[in-house]
Amino acid sequence: MNDGYMSILEQIASKSPTPGGGTVAALTLAHAHSLAVMVSRLTIGKEKWQEGHEISNLIINSSIETLEKSISLAGDDSLAFDKVMESYRMPRGNDVEIESRKLAILESTIGAAQTPSEIAEEGLKLLSLLPDLARFGNLNAITDLAASSELAYTAVYIATLNVKINVDTMSNEKLDRIQEDTIIILTKSKELITQIRDIVSGRMKS
Repeated sequence: MNDGYMSILEQIASKSPTPGGGTVAALTLAHAHSLAVMVSRLTIGKEKWQEGHEISNLIINSSIETLEKSISLAGDDSLAFDKVMESYRMPRGNDVEIESRKLAILESTIGAAQTPSEIAEEGLKLLSLLPDLARFGNLNAITDLAASSELAYTAVYIATLNVKINVDTMSNEKLDRIQEDTIIILTKSKELITQIRDIVSGRMKS
């Protein structure tokens, strides 16, 4: 396992622009999901935390799909940015090549903005489940729940930055719409992480 982790970290640390921030956001989200599943497994089957069984089972039952989605988005983000770089390297020796290059740059930039937007959306989905787990989950794992929520929010925030950097490169209706959607996601995520922090703080004081 250590070799696998080191391999990923070495790839991120390399001079190559991919994998970069968007990929890290998706991997961060995968860690958030994993911690949420751990807290859920520590909650179910224990009478003391019966109120948390329903949300825990929901998180566990969806965990395979959500983890696979996060890992898939990590790869998609790197591929999307690679396509942007490829489009900028296209020839522009005549009018036809120039137009083809412009179109390729636009399409690849839309793809490079769409992928982190999806990462942000997945982060919001997880955050929306965590207030109930924070309220009713196993108190002995409350800091792990807090870590899960902070990682999920961080994934959303990083993904939002990656959307913005792509949108800011050109004016386009599709890009503007992606940006608008992602801003809404970030706003909702901020509300949720504030709520979860308050719940965690209250339970840790009790």
